[in-house]
Amino acid sequence: MTFSAAAFPLQNLLSFAAYFVTAVVVLFVFQWIYTRVTPYDEVAMIKANKAAASVTYGGALIGFVLPLASVIANSVSLVDMLIWAVIAGVVQLLAFAVMRLFYPGLSDSIAANELAPAMKLAFVSIAVGILNAACMTY
Repeated sequence: MTFSAAAFPLQNLLSFAAYFVTAVVVLFVFQWIYTRVTPYDEVAMIKANKAAASVTYGGALIGFVLPLASVIANSVSLVDMLIWAVIAGVVQLLAFAVMRLFYPGLSDSIAANELAPAMKLAFVSIAVGILNAACMTY
């Protein structure tokens, strides 16, 4: 099978690169904001081998990346993607805030490296991300 340049225009590669780089930057921005919003230091806790922080952080990242992937697949432009990425991030932050309302000791439990509350938060973050991704198909 031969590969011709006409079958794969350079524009496709440029679009891929633009969306991929933008998505990675948006992901880093979300991570930075998330670690500032939570009352505990995930990075320090993960470096100290605290599994609870790693579980919640991972759940939030997956919960954010799922709708981000949906947005990339469905957006009509990079600006459109960025707008919906911001919405996805806000929804994830709201999921954390709502969980703290229902579980007032949640942050203290995670800081104490308790896995059950951390897993609950992670699963809620992922579930919210799945719902968010499904709602972002237009």
